[in-house]
Amino acid sequence: MRVVVADDQTVVRDGLVAILGQLDDVDVVGSAAGGAEAVSLVTEQDPDVVLMDLRMPGVDGIEATRQIRRSCPNTQVVVLTTYADDTSILDAVSAGAVGYLTKSANRNEIHRALHAACNGQALLDSGVYDRLVATARAAATPWARTSLPDGLTDREAEVLSLIAAGLSNKEIAQRLYVSEVTVKTHINRIFAKTHSRDRGQVIAYAHRYGLINPSSNPTDNGPARP
Repeated sequence: MRVVVADDQTVVRDGLVAILGQLDDVDVVGSAAGGAEAVSLVTEQDPDVVLMDLRMPGVDGIEATRQIRRSCPNTQVVVLTTYADDTSILDAVSAGAVGYLTKSANRNEIHRALHAACNGQALLDSGVYDRLVATARAAATPWARTSLPDGLTDREAEVLSLIAAGLSNKEIAQRLYVSEVTVKTHINRIFAKTHSRDRGQVIAYAHRYGLINPSSNPTDNGPARP
């Protein structure tokens, strides 16, 4: 994996570069002290993932994420920040971040998030996921199956609720007694209709519109799965 690290604190940035450099499958191709520098590095280096801090002077991590996802859609962004407030989480996901970790994350958790991002999969810190769910549910607009948003079908709404509950494609297929190919077809249509780029944005969409079925929740309370 080709990775760019963006953090305005030199000690943190150098520490992350050193930690990632110890991983056999990670190649750190650059580090940035700010959002504008991160955007420039991504344009030059075309990395697979950016490990992005949020609070940086000048162009912050949210705006940098937005610019990177718009101009370099093949590069994913994983947020690594001290902040886990509702606004930061929702803004990062809306900007296109596919992963969100706090700086309490260990090396293995960061490694997993980078791998998930390379596959276009969302991986959120468990606490961050809980806050995303709680915040979006509080703002959710109840819906009736006779009036789904953006032309979603009943089946697509059902799949969407299972994604929001953290189920994988395989688990959704088992729950609905369909093939994984059929699930992927539904997901592709959901992405198109909701104008979502990744699972993180789909999750935020589901909770924003109240497309949640409490009985869909998985039995464990671990981090959101791809």
